[in-house]
Amino acid sequence: MGCFFIFLDFSTLTYDTLRFGEFEDFPETSEPVWILGKQFNALTEKEDILSDITSRLWFTYRKNFQPIGGTGPTSDNGWGCMLRCGQMILAEALIRRHLTRDWRWLRGERQKEGYISILHAFIDKKDSYYSIHQIAQMGVGEGKSIGQWYGPNTVAQVLKKLAVFDTWSRLAVHVAMDNTVVIEEIKRLCMPWLDFERGACASQEVNGCLEGACALVEEDPVLWKPLVLLIPLRLGLSDINEAYIETLKQCFMMPQSLGVIGGKPNSAHYFIGFVGQELIYLDPHTTQSAVEPCENGQVQDDSYHCQHPPCRMHICELDPSIAAGFFCLTEDDFDDWCVHVRKLSSCRGLPMFELVDSQPSHLINTEVLNLTPDFSDSDRLERFFDSEDEEFEILSL
Repeated sequence: MGCFFIFLDFSTLTYDTLRFGEFEDFPETSEPVWILGKQFNALTEKEDILSDITSRLWFTYRKNFQPIGGTGPTSDNGWGCMLRCGQMILAEALIRRHLTRDWRWLRGERQKEGYISILHAFIDKKDSYYSIHQIAQMGVGEGKSIGQWYGPNTVAQVLKKLAVFDTWSRLAVHVAMDNTVVIEEIKRLCMPWLDFERGACASQEVNGCLEGACALVEEDPVLWKPLVLLIPLRLGLSDINEAYIETLKQCFMMPQSLGVIGGKPNSAHYFIGFVGQELIYLDPHTTQSAVEPCENGQVQDDSYHCQHPPCRMHICELDPSIAAGFFCLTEDDFDDWCVHVRKLSSCRGLPMFELVDSQPSHLINTEVLNLTPDFSDSDRLERFFDSEDEEFEILSL
């Protein structure tokens, strides 16, 4: 049976929460526009800006998909916005991993196999790596019932667990807790075959053959697992502390930026950049019908790309509960990211998180908590906090 592609006019989409009658055009301004680490000029590169934004995968509420868990909801309308934001930030990482930052989506053209594979990973089916089904069911292990709203930290923890099963992308997903990024922890995660105590491969020779990490390296020439770094933060109590605004904007300027997910119930967004004092974001609050892939594997993908000017909000309106994301394809990318972060300490504003070489003694560890090493970061948090709103250390002046 063939597959017929029907290209819908984007103006027919309805926004459940924002109820836009029409979309405000992108501003004509001399101020630089930053989108996920790339700088644009709004006066001379408007089409490039819109093409770049349209090329991001846009995940929204869907309806009429397979019941989650076999008997659960068939739509995530009203509760899945943060889950969809989590999908968007991870999809951006997969695009960087398989297609590069400069890849562009062209409407109506036959797409690359890598792109189709990425899209299949998010299709609303139980066997897709990062489907709403997988995220909702994995969230049960994080104490979230199916149909319950997630905060940024919970969705980060769930994505970390799901990425383990994605053998195609082979990502190393690290969720940095306690507002602290530990370089040694990340290098151990991305280069598990190295013995950091000795500065060499951890291996032994048995009957003339290498066993252990170095043998692994010989079988697999990839010496660095591509890193997705997610940093849950709370930048204030009910409103964002303005002392963090400049630092937050600097994060969007880093070439490793995957953007920021954030918000509160019924108003989570995926923030991809800024212009002046306005954040640029993709909004998941549109309910569209679930898409069924064709028999040949192709996907009617028009509804997975935002084809109108992006939404904007003043940065002071940002809900303080966020998770910032970064992608480092190589060790050099990560080292460069560390240089960028250390430069932030000299700019205006407070740093949103701390970058350290090794685990500081003041951080809670498994020995102090008397937990087994198998306990996850979210398990540790649940021993101390009772609600989603308290999952973050409050950063203040």
